[in-house]
Amino acid sequence: MAGPIPPRTKTPLRSANSPSSLALISSTICSPGKYMRVYILSDVHIKFTHSSPEEQARHDRILSFLKSLVGKADLLVLNGDIFDLWAEWRFSLIKQYFPALKLLADVVESGCKIVYVSGNHDFWFGDFFTKYLGAELHDSSYGFDADGKRILISHGDLFTLNDTRYKIFRRLVRSPFVRKIFSILHPDLALSLGNKLSRTSSVKRIAKSSHKARVAGLELFARKQIQAGKYDYVIMGHSHNPVLIPIGEGFYANGGDWLRHNSFITIIDGKLELCQYQTD
Repeated sequence: MAGPIPPRTKTPLRSANSPSSLALISSTICSPGKYMRVYILSDVHIKFTHSSPEEQARHDRILSFLKSLVGKADLLVLNGDIFDLWAEWRFSLIKQYFPALKLLADVVESGCKIVYVSGNHDFWFGDFFTKYLGAELHDSSYGFDADGKRILISHGDLFTLNDTRYKIFRRLVRSPFVRKIFSILHPDLALSLGNKLSRTSSVKRIAKSSHKARVAGLELFARKQIQAGKYDYVIMGHSHNPVLIPIGEGFYANGGDWLRHNSFITIIDGKLELCQYQTD
């Protein structure tokens, strides 16, 4: 159960068999309205190849979680890197993602709104999410009010410290020129190249000490936003480390990942919690 914790420590994850449990801020859109049941998910990294029984079991667990959201959520925020590599072509999608996309469609049909905030593995969006799932897409951040709380959600890759190389890479890989080149390649070839780019963008390839120093920028940014009175909750991903840190009257939360933690964030009736999904 999430609760008050000392600064800079991890909060225990609440177990949940089902969910009862490039301007930066200028791109934030504050949506009016009231969401009673909000779920935030990041760094799931659904792969387009299942090379081991362990990876297949992880994939099945992800699908089980998405299925459990049907009829249980008012707003689902996909906070980046839901897929290990997201790219679209004019008439093609990655078929291995179909089971997850079908379940997201079921979630939408049950009355839930979906917002997707792009992460460092989300290279090229077409119109699939907006046209076929009715989702909102945001390049860097999404802000909204829920139950009297002002909430900012961002994947966090733009707020890392001493990471100029990645930020140049991000701008390059999303450029119209690179997108055009990939759009004319056969999808199999484009995916092979994209997979190499995905590994380049992965936090797993960064030395642990260097990674820790870089992602400290996420908490620093959140602290500034909360202390300035702009937001009550600042929620990020990218670091793969689930944390819930009190800052004054607000909180910085990180949703962790689904490679090790199976963690996610809920805001139910304005109360922020960090949770962990467990199957029976």
